[in-house]
Amino acid sequence: MTGKQEYGDYQTPVRLADTICKYLQEKKQVKPLTVIEPTCGIGNFLQSSLVFDAQKYYGIEINADYCDQCRTRFHDKRISIYNLDFFSVSIKEIIGSASDILVIGNPPWVTNSALSAVQSDNMPKKSNFKGLKGLDAITGASNFDICEYIILKLIHSLLGTDSVIAMLCKASVARNIFKTLTTSDVGFEYFDMLEFNAAQEFGIHTNACSLILKLSPIANTQKICHVYSIDDWDNELYSLSVSNNHVIRNTQTCSFDFEGLCSLTWHQGLKHDCSKIMELTDINGTLYNGNSDAVNIERSMIFPLIKSSMLKEPIMNSFSKYVLVTQKKLGDETRLIESEAPKAWKYLTEHSRYFEKRKSSIYRGAPPFSIFGIGPYSYARFKVVVSGFYKKPLFSLVYSSDQRPVMTDDTSYFIGFDSYDMAYVSMLLLNSQPVQSFLTSIVFLDAKRPYTKKVLERLSFQKMFSVLTYDLLRQTERELSLTPYITASMYTIFQNLPEFCLHEQLELMQIS
Repeated sequence: MTGKQEYGDYQTPVRLADTICKYLQEKKQVKPLTVIEPTCGIGNFLQSSLVFDAQKYYGIEINADYCDQCRTRFHDKRISIYNLDFFSVSIKEIIGSASDILVIGNPPWVTNSALSAVQSDNMPKKSNFKGLKGLDAITGASNFDICEYIILKLIHSLLGTDSVIAMLCKASVARNIFKTLTTSDVGFEYFDMLEFNAAQEFGIHTNACSLILKLSPIANTQKICHVYSIDDWDNELYSLSVSNNHVIRNTQTCSFDFEGLCSLTWHQGLKHDCSKIMELTDINGTLYNGNSDAVNIERSMIFPLIKSSMLKEPIMNSFSKYVLVTQKKLGDETRLIESEAPKAWKYLTEHSRYFEKRKSSIYRGAPPFSIFGIGPYSYARFKVVVSGFYKKPLFSLVYSSDQRPVMTDDTSYFIGFDSYDMAYVSMLLLNSQPVQSFLTSIVFLDAKRPYTKKVLERLSFQKMFSVLTYDLLRQTERELSLTPYITASMYTIFQNLPEFCLHEQLELMQIS
């Protein structure tokens, strides 16, 4: 397969390439002898980088047609074009002992999962691509940015030099790379982000930047990332640093600090990757699947479902969507369904082709019709759920009036309770203005999922107790347009839950 979807092919406008080169030349005083564009396309960055008057230019490109265009376009003997796959090429073998290197360009803006979905061969082999100075391998993760892989590979090949790397990428990728370098003690003289309007330049609605990095053979002690607008180089928008393994905005101000370790366990919802068969809609008492086929299976196998896109109210207890749950915990043998729920088993086997098309490696070797994100926690009677996608988080208390546990999808996160009252208090705490303000201060809203399990696990309820009074929770009730329900005794009982008392004891043990 070819095309933009496979190659993340967005040719850089010449004006943007010119601006990046001007920034490097005038603001950073970059004077390279060697310039490399590792995914050069039709060569717009090569063209703009001629302003440096370097001794040698190298363009690497997998697309043979683009290589031909570049060779036709450039008649400068200093420019060499290589029709090679960056994922298998060695930069050092091409440039030899070259010094004063500038690597500049626009790597593919696509993820490995997106490439897998289109069965692309244009992918890196899984490896410890963040393995700088002993970092754990993470490419086994379900998804990572090809652009991030390329930039880190370049950094790895140029370690110990004072090379400059200037690459267009999503802002989230730049932050990930900054965190990787900072936490692995890679030396760099400076790390800047030059933000630009990706919608205007590429028609892509995402926060984007040019990552500007100068490596250093000497360990850097500042470890600060400076962020500017491409339209104003002289006034810093904000800076970034890494604290407790989290990238933080140094200029971000918040009056509240709830940073800590959450005493309650956050879980991700169900993952099945087969919505047409597994998700059912109740229409006048009849269940229909995603193919609009009526489904007649045992009710014991289905549970109310709330997807993150449905989380619109602070309290939700009425549902029309349901999900077929094939396991009670991860790895359960599913063939027991055949005897315990024969109608459901017949339905599943008749639609087995849908399950066989699931691409994720997590299903390999698992029992047929397996799901993930399932365990005893999934059966909590009451859940406080938040969508990972919303820019403003709304924590919803969900439960079913028929006492069936409500399932959530894998784009949402929840904490479970056996008591409505305790779930209610938790919902108010999390929706209170101070907690909302704190959450906004620790996330980057341009991320695909600003609110993840890792973010939510940083919320300390103990710190909330010292700030959030009973009166403030009553005020939160009013702001959410809820009928007054909370009492002072409910809040006191919540504060004395065993989870919080145990957590305080563990903290005291660590301090002593």
